[in-house]
Amino acid sequence: MSKYPLLGLTLSELQTVARGIGMPAFAAKQIASWLYDKKVLSIDEMTNLSLKHREALKEMYEVGGSLPVEAMKSVDGTIKYLYQIKEDQFVEAVYIPDNERATLCVSSQVGCKMNCKFCMTGKQGFSANLTANQIINQISSLPERDASTNVVFMGMGEPMDNIDEVLKSLEVLTSSYGYGWSPKRITVSTVGIRKGLEQFLEESDCHLAISLHSPLSVLRAELMPAERALPAGEMVEILRKYDFSKQRRLSFEYIMFKGVNDSLVYAKELLKLLRGLDCRINLIRFHAIPDVDLEGADMETMQHFRDYLTSHGLFTTIRSSRGEDIFAACGMLSTAKQQDKKERLT
Repeated sequence: MSKYPLLGLTLSELQTVARGIGMPAFAAKQIASWLYDKKVLSIDEMTNLSLKHREALKEMYEVGGSLPVEAMKSVDGTIKYLYQIKEDQFVEAVYIPDNERATLCVSSQVGCKMNCKFCMTGKQGFSANLTANQIINQISSLPERDASTNVVFMGMGEPMDNIDEVLKSLEVLTSSYGYGWSPKRITVSTVGIRKGLEQFLEESDCHLAISLHSPLSVLRAELMPAERALPAGEMVEILRKYDFSKQRRLSFEYIMFKGVNDSLVYAKELLKLLRGLDCRINLIRFHAIPDVDLEGADMETMQHFRDYLTSHGLFTTIRSSRGEDIFAACGMLSTAKQQDKKERLT
């Protein structure tokens, strides 16, 4: 019989576990310390719990960590890790070192329902939501976990479509009983799912990144079907209700496609859409994926676009491109692994 994982449980959930096997109330914090501070791999290592309680805990539970099954390293130091969820389900996490900063990009779903035209993960379709255990495991089991300074939920999947498990993982990351990270070290990305977005804004202080890619609704809907459910204009009005001037940062991600959304017409529309909102724009180079007829804008065009927005009061940066030689497009390694599994089974 499979056991329940402890990794990823919140303090209140650990208190329920402790009560269920007759442990004193304070034992929940002891277990949390072993999981998130000392990062043990087994219940046997939780030596301040009595032998009786450790044995009782082991009957139903395990730490529940699992190492990545594959890794690919780029010439620039970026490492893409592959984690196995089930026999034919895989997700990716990407470690991006950059001088004193090291960012870990984690996944929140196996595949994705959003089907954005430019995203490899969307081409997989949706298989499953990740649990808080499977999200936290991407951090806890990472060989470079102690060197990571930031976490971004920009890997496979749409975080707001799995909001309950994402919020649990954020609680573990930011709470004193967990990793104790400042919310300023964490950014969650979304295409815009109304219910999940509103819940995130109410319950989390972590940074927010909106995948925008066009200020015009018709074009954005062509690139991102989620636009039809929550138009960018309505999403911006939701965001205006919240304060982004202090702890929490709001950014808009904008992949620049050659001849599609890279003219100053779009820059001017961005200024209209975001006027008065305390935010920034991150311009991103497009990494080509199979069977998608989109090309990335050239650097000169991106710089002109950036300078126009910045000169008109909208702070804009160009995100550096990393890991191109190891399938930089999110979901490519996972897709290849799933295909390999299917071919070996047939």
